[in-house]
Amino acid sequence: MRTSLTLVAIAGAVVAVVLGVVFVGDTVGTALDRGVYDALKGSVPEPSVGFDVSWVIGTAGDPAWAAGLVVILAAVCFAAGRRRLALLAVAGPVATGLVTTVVKPLVDRTINGDHLSYPSGHTALLTSLGIVVGLLLTDRFRLGRAAGPGLVLGLALLCAAAMSWSQTSSRVHYLTDTLGGFCSALALVTAAGLIIDRVADRVKVNG
Repeated sequence: MRTSLTLVAIAGAVVAVVLGVVFVGDTVGTALDRGVYDALKGSVPEPSVGFDVSWVIGTAGDPAWAAGLVVILAAVCFAAGRRRLALLAVAGPVATGLVTTVVKPLVDRTINGDHLSYPSGHTALLTSLGIVVGLLLTDRFRLGRAAGPGLVLGLALLCAAAMSWSQTSSRVHYLTDTLGGFCSALALVTAAGLIIDRVADRVKVNG
């Protein structure tokens, strides 16, 4: 699946960079951002089931909980005998976390005062986990090049959509921030996976 996922990753990188350039210094969001927030804010009144679900999803992207999810996923991959995926389960989220943290002050897009918002690190984190889970399931059920990419991207999109709803409806991020986080994760996790494969293949050959 390297070719298909690489093409998707390149497209994701282009979209993330273009949005970052467009949103430099933005403080109000786009008309789309405002319209989506107005449509979604009613889904999380406090207290409500919607609010509780949104809180749980959003909390999954917080550093402590995210670290726990990363460790669990890495352990599952390792137990399944997929050491490269176990490494990617750590390297992918770490890469997305570092890059989104560094990029935010460069783009300097803000929400709710002076809170840096682009790209959404929470969305990037959950997307990266979805990608790894998709790869693990693809390998486990031997889906191959036909169905594998669809499963990987489907889970990535599902995770991103859930976090996007949580962050956007609560006005923690603009919708377009979460799109940037999603695209960033596609690019960075795929790049990390290709690097891991390249290094592991070279070590195997030399060994």
